[in-house]
Amino acid sequence: MSMNDNRRIVGEGTPESDWLAWPGLLDMPAAEASALVPAGSRIVMVAPHPDDEIVGCAGLLMQLAALGHEILILGVTDGTGSHPGSGYWTPERLAKARPQESLRALEYLGLAKVPILRLGLIDTRVTQERAALIAHLDDHLQPDDILVTTWRGDGHPDHEATGQACAEVASTKGCSLIELPIWTWHWASPGDPRVPWERARRIELSLDQYERKCTALEAHVSQLTADDTTEQGPVLAPFALARLLRPFEVLFL
Repeated sequence: MSMNDNRRIVGEGTPESDWLAWPGLLDMPAAEASALVPAGSRIVMVAPHPDDEIVGCAGLLMQLAALGHEILILGVTDGTGSHPGSGYWTPERLAKARPQESLRALEYLGLAKVPILRLGLIDTRVTQERAALIAHLDDHLQPDDILVTTWRGDGHPDHEATGQACAEVASTKGCSLIELPIWTWHWASPGDPRVPWERARRIELSLDQYERKCTALEAHVSQLTADDTTEQGPVLAPFALARLLRPFEVLFL
């Protein structure tokens, strides 16, 4: 998946060691979940694929649940496009497996009661289905909701289309918007001028929250195993996991 400005999600990307050596990551202002979300507000997490809510903001969701906030997850797609050409992970198998993986992951986080509303859009085609996504969001969002989703510049077309739709509806509805960089860590480099670092905040995870997040991600077996039918490695290879499983999460406010 390539973009016109070389935001390419190919190869191994920027190694985590480069990010950890960058002072800008460690000096990023910290934010508290309690300060991000007003008391009584509902959090609506809009996940392009059934794992983005885990890799992007599992810690934040656990912290907000502990504060008593109502949480709703909107699953944009069922993740059926993650293994093109696979003889095993066919779209039909993925349509069943990936939503189930998401449910198991939430159980590991202690969030089994959080409702997930699956919107059924087509994986890899969210850009083309933008109008349908906006209509769904308009139906389900309330003006005081806090909307959490993938960053509009994340580099993955589905992530960007979801972020753009959420930003548009948040603006018209009066919702607050929190964006998550996920694939950004792959194609960007420390201090990359294409990334809005001035909007970035760190959410620190407790040891228990970090361990729960790691365990939750293990539920996504389809994304963590090699595919013998295509001789492709895992979608979430170890070098990608290193960037996604940190003891903190980064948000763009």
